[in-house]
Amino acid sequence: MAAVRQAILQRRDPPGRPPQDGYGIYTFPNSFFRYEGEWKGGKTHGRGKLLFKDGSYYEGEFVDGEISGEGCRLWAATGNTYSGHFVLGEPQGHGIMKYGAGGYYEGAMFHGMREGLGCLVDQDGNVYRGSFHSNKQHGQGHVAFRNGDTYDGDWVRGQRQGHGVLRCADGSTYEGQWHSDVFSGLGSMAHCSGVVYRGMWINGHPVARAARIVILGPEMTCVAAGSSFPVCVQLQQEDGAVAESEDGRVLRVSAGVRYVQLPAHSDVCFFHVDQDRREAPIQTPFGFECIAYPLSSASLGSPEPRAAPESTRDLGAALTSDALHGRGDTPGDLPAGGRSACCPEDCRRVERGRAEFLDIRLGPPPPGYHPIPFLDCLSKKASSRPGGDLGPRTGAPTVRDPPGGSRPDGAAGAGPRTEAFPGDYVIMVQDVTAPPFLGHTLPTAFQHLRVSVKGPGQQPPVPGEDPKAQN
Repeated sequence: MAAVRQAILQRRDPPGRPPQDGYGIYTFPNSFFRYEGEWKGGKTHGRGKLLFKDGSYYEGEFVDGEISGEGCRLWAATGNTYSGHFVLGEPQGHGIMKYGAGGYYEGAMFHGMREGLGCLVDQDGNVYRGSFHSNKQHGQGHVAFRNGDTYDGDWVRGQRQGHGVLRCADGSTYEGQWHSDVFSGLGSMAHCSGVVYRGMWINGHPVARAARIVILGPEMTCVAAGSSFPVCVQLQQEDGAVAESEDGRVLRVSAGVRYVQLPAHSDVCFFHVDQDRREAPIQTPFGFECIAYPLSSASLGSPEPRAAPESTRDLGAALTSDALHGRGDTPGDLPAGGRSACCPEDCRRVERGRAEFLDIRLGPPPPGYHPIPFLDCLSKKASSRPGGDLGPRTGAPTVRDPPGGSRPDGAAGAGPRTEAFPGDYVIMVQDVTAPPFLGHTLPTAFQHLRVSVKGPGQQPPVPGEDPKAQN
């Protein structure tokens, strides 16, 4: 029936003129457009399909010669398709735009652009729901990123700007001001490691972040053998101010004993260490190297030696929430988003840029660490002391420990030592926050510790130096 009607219309209409009423097919004079559908008064009106020479088309409703109403449009150049409402040839109202490059938009349109409320899924799978203006995210909106991060807050021309909350898949949370899609202005971050920073941000970086660890007190501290001592630490900014904006960074205390290697005896050091316990020496800023030595106290527990800071940058991996769970203490006021993981016994979490290790003392030499006596004259002095103390001596070594554990100078019958030998030691405080806060680990801090024999007025000998010169 439609074919008969079309034939009648084509017979009635003069050649070269569009159909007047009913159904008809017409190619426009510029040959770029071809229409097939309903006509009224010589104009496209009703349902029809307009084809373009480049392969694009529109199929849907027409009103008085214009594309208006519900329809579907394909753009051949981009592969985009739109299904929804049209006004005067442009997508306007509610519709769905599917992009040839991937992704789609469903929501309000105005003059062919995203305008008003809608949902945009981009080609990477990120999903935005909220307000649009001039085709871009603008106003309030929520985005769920493909990597698991989410953002709720203000947008300006397609970028996060104003106030917003970013919740990362790793558990970190930032709440505060944004500018040009980065943290900028006042804001607070609760990092997944437990670190919390509250303060000013510029271009995504915290202004008052810690730059170094500082052990308070003199560069060299003298203590009596067996005595306990505190280690007080500050996190400082580049300008030397205390980084009070930071909480929760994990610091670990460890110790080392001076490593002395003499040319005539290349394998001689302050302690002779068994091969299976030997580690690479640790370089210190005091002009000498040290090897790991145990700390012992009621709070630090096990007196086993710790690995060198330079050789254990990956120790932070052991301080994840699982490894830290249920051990030690942690600040209880961390905001949601940061892990409230507890610290191992030799670690402390920073509060307002400060941390303290109390009641620290050097333990006895661990198994495998054998002290080496120096100089006969000092050995004779040692034999005159109660118990035949075999602390480190200055000068070249003369005798090594005989097999079977017997020692010269009447030390063979001495019981197990319960304190460190006099000499030079190093206290180290290392940033073991895991994962590192904003990908940055603070450099290790060192303090020179000189241990002397008990008693007033006695100074500790220094391995490798002449005792007469010290006196």
